[in-house]
Amino acid sequence: MSQQPAEVPVHSPQPSVGSIAAHRPRAMSAAVSGLEPDIDADLDAYDGDAEGAELPQGRFLDRERSWLAFNERVLELAEDPGTPLLERANFLAIFASNLDEFFMVRVAGLKRRIATGVATRSASGLQPREVLELIWNRSRELMARHAACFQQEVGPALADEGIHLIRWPELTDKEQARLFTLFRQQIFPVLTPLAVDPAHPFPYISGLSLNLAVVVRNPVSGHRHFARVKVPPLLTRFLEASPQRYVPLEDVIAAHLEELFPGMEVLAHHMFRVTRNEDLEVEEDDAENLLQALEKELLRRRFGPPVRLEVEESIDPYVLDLLVRELKISEAEVYPLPGPLDLTGLFGIVSLDRPELKYPKFIAGTHRDLSEVESASAPDIFAALRERDVLLHHPYDSFSTSVQAFLEQAAGDPDVLAIKQTLYRTSGKSPIVDALIDAAESGKQVLVLVEIKARFDEQANIKWARKLEEAGCHVVYGLVGLKTHCKLSLVVRQEGDTLRRYSHVGTGNYHPKTARLYEDLGLLTADPQVGADLSDLFNRLSGYSRRETYRRLLVAPKSLRDGLVARINKEIVHHRAGRPAYVRIKVNSMVDETVIDALYRASRAGVPVDVWVRGICAIRPGVPGLSENIRVRSVLGRFLEHSRIFAFGNGGEPEVWFGSADMMHRNLDRRIEALVRVTDPAHRAALTRLMESGMSDSTSSWHLGADGEWTRHATDGDGHPLRHVQEMLIDARRRRRAQP
Repeated sequence: MSQQPAEVPVHSPQPSVGSIAAHRPRAMSAAVSGLEPDIDADLDAYDGDAEGAELPQGRFLDRERSWLAFNERVLELAEDPGTPLLERANFLAIFASNLDEFFMVRVAGLKRRIATGVATRSASGLQPREVLELIWNRSRELMARHAACFQQEVGPALADEGIHLIRWPELTDKEQARLFTLFRQQIFPVLTPLAVDPAHPFPYISGLSLNLAVVVRNPVSGHRHFARVKVPPLLTRFLEASPQRYVPLEDVIAAHLEELFPGMEVLAHHMFRVTRNEDLEVEEDDAENLLQALEKELLRRRFGPPVRLEVEESIDPYVLDLLVRELKISEAEVYPLPGPLDLTGLFGIVSLDRPELKYPKFIAGTHRDLSEVESASAPDIFAALRERDVLLHHPYDSFSTSVQAFLEQAAGDPDVLAIKQTLYRTSGKSPIVDALIDAAESGKQVLVLVEIKARFDEQANIKWARKLEEAGCHVVYGLVGLKTHCKLSLVVRQEGDTLRRYSHVGTGNYHPKTARLYEDLGLLTADPQVGADLSDLFNRLSGYSRRETYRRLLVAPKSLRDGLVARINKEIVHHRAGRPAYVRIKVNSMVDETVIDALYRASRAGVPVDVWVRGICAIRPGVPGLSENIRVRSVLGRFLEHSRIFAFGNGGEPEVWFGSADMMHRNLDRRIEALVRVTDPAHRAALTRLMESGMSDSTSSWHLGADGEWTRHATDGDGHPLRHVQEMLIDARRRRRAQP
């Protein structure tokens, strides 16, 4: 049910001070902040806010409700008949995977805080228990919609296209015989039935595993027994019974339970799945060795308390009661659903070679500023950067022929003396890691900052860290208490009598696979100021530097929030002086109350504010007297919108930044994040056009209302489909490549 702003009781977590001067960054000089001295003086002299000294309560939307609304938008893409069929299946799998992580991290964290008595009222004004109940109720509705979409729409539509996802009774005798042979040869040896009786305690149920709860009877004694059979997670989830006819692995196991319990009568079986708390807690201040502390915590992760129990809706009440009792889970955390459970298994179906059921194929090309200086085998990145900065927009611009080529060229160049690199997430067989190893083995000084606390990639990053160390790289793990989330690469090259620094600053991970799926920005540059900034920042990350100010960077946790708020306040001064003023922000999440309050004050002053957000947004746009000048849009599609852009009218001289930071407490307070200022007028213009396209009413998007509800705008007034921003960018790249 929608709630109007005036009806939402809110405890504001921060004081509401209307004075712009009160919200100015402390200890930030004009030189550091980039504000002109006269504007800086205007802000110092401005001590009253004509829009009112107090911002109203009820101004923040609940972040958990907003996250669920984001996942609902993913579900809407699966429900949309206009989405290619296998892409609909893909969005169903994404929805399920997203919700798994939400329960493992957000719900688990909320329950832990409630249990320990440290949970406080949320910024939206809801008590912790109210938030938890909201999550339970809303997620239940969405999971029911999700299951219905598969059962009633996507599944039948796939069957119409010859792709049949069927259950065991629907198989032919020949198909069942074939799968019985497969079961005996490849499945049965892996299975381990676990009995539950006085001699066998209830087994540990690992998080996200599929399980069969089996009820058997001893024909001699007549006693009934309970057993659990885990579905092996490393086996293919949907088995091909015959060409393009697939049956769930658990159905094959269930059909042959007598093989696992010979001499017993199998009375019933029911599927269930448990989600556990899988967030990590590492006490870094007390850990002499962060690597060892994290490895120990990874072992404990497997035994986190349960936070959700999914069961087939046909489950026997006796079995359900047993599971609830043994797992120590509440009835509110039980989700009865039609089978099959765990539709993340659809990722395997999506990989089928049926291009007519997917988005039209798109292959990124080499950026034109790099293709102009291609050598016989690859672009000469250094030659290109000596001519101009290169603004990359992935996946429309190839990652492999730009960022990857930049590092590979640096690794093989005898004039390169040093490479410094951050790694947050990367691919399984990473050409980035290979390039860094090659560089170290050729005698170059290589510093790699590996963030081993990157959620759910911890184990992989520990492996990379050790592999890099063995090759002779200097590997560091960042600063105690902070995750290093910035995306930076620095190459130092000897050119004649001087050293030149080449830099890359991005919004996305150095991950060749996701670079084809995630929308991200990157700047390749030989600009001395950026190079000096990266040198200073890497020195801070690897040594004992206390530098907090930079030339073309804003860096969290010290200067980034303050720097952005100062620029938002600056737009108010420009607007009141009659100069061009606006704020345009593109992020994954907009939650930080200080930044949101600055945007509210700008809106009150008459400054137009556009926010393009993929996921969570706590802003209430369109509230009279507060945010009528704020618009919020969301774009979801074939690529995951991932870039972060911050643009300001700046009195007619636009200022644009981009980088790794979302507007969340964790990014601004507990991470090393970096934004880079874009100085090339053509690049600023390109990013301005991108922002205008994403916010335009003539392009497909979701619009956020003051009540927190998102409305999809996919057609115009005549019912014609609106163009999607991503389709427009793909078409533009194709036209550019077609030009002679």
